[in-house]
Amino acid sequence: MNSPTIAIAIDGPAASGKSTVAKTLAKRLGLIMVNTGAMYRAVAWATIQKNIDPTDTDAVINMISEVVFTCGVEDGFSTILVDGFYPGEELRQDAVNGRVSKVAAIPEVRKLLVAKQREYLRLGSVVMEGRDIGSVVFPDTPFKLYIDASEEVRLARRSAEGLADEVAKRDAEDSKRKTSPLIVADGATVIDSSEMGIEEVVQAAMDILREKGAPEELLNR
Repeated sequence: MNSPTIAIAIDGPAASGKSTVAKTLAKRLGLIMVNTGAMYRAVAWATIQKNIDPTDTDAVINMISEVVFTCGVEDGFSTILVDGFYPGEELRQDAVNGRVSKVAAIPEVRKLLVAKQREYLRLGSVVMEGRDIGSVVFPDTPFKLYIDASEEVRLARRSAEGLADEVAKRDAEDSKRKTSPLIVADGATVIDSSEMGIEEVVQAAMDILREKGAPEELLNR
C-alpha cells in the first residue's frame, strides 16, 4: 500500500533563502520541489512577450485564457512552459522582477496557478515554496515553514545574485495585496535565516518536520 502524499509548505519574502532551502530539503527527502514563484514569473514574462501592461487587469486575464502554461517535473524539480517554450533564466530578468508582484495580485492569475500547484500532489509528495502555500494552496498541511531574514540581509543577498529589484517594495506589494497576501500562515513555524547557513536552516526545518509528525521513513532517507 502506497503512503499518502504530503505537502511541505515553505513561505517567505523575497531573498529570504526559501528557494535554496526548499531545493536542499526536497533533494534530501527525495520529494518533488515546486517553485511557485517561477509560475508567477512566467506570467509576468508572458506579458512582456505580448506587450501587455501588467497593471491592465483585463488584458492580463485575457492573455492567460489564451496562453498555455504547462507545468511539469524534470529531475525532481518543477518546470513551466509558456506556449511550449521554456523561458529559463529569462524569468530572473529585472523586467520580470518589476512585473511579477503586479500580475500576482490579480485574483484570476492566482486562481489559475493555485489549481496547477495543487495538481502536483497527483505526482507525489512535494516541498513547495512561495508566498501563500501554507495559507492558501495547502492550508490543511501540518508541515508549514516560514523562512525569514532581515531586510538588510535579504537586500545583500539579492545584490550578490546580480538582481536589482527593491526588496522593501516587493515586500510591501506582496504583503498588502488583497488576494492571498504574504503572511505567516496559521500553524507555521518561523525560521530566521539572517545569521544561519543553508545547512543550519535545513536542519532546523528537519527538526520542525519531525516535531510536526512527519514520517520517520521520510526523514531518515
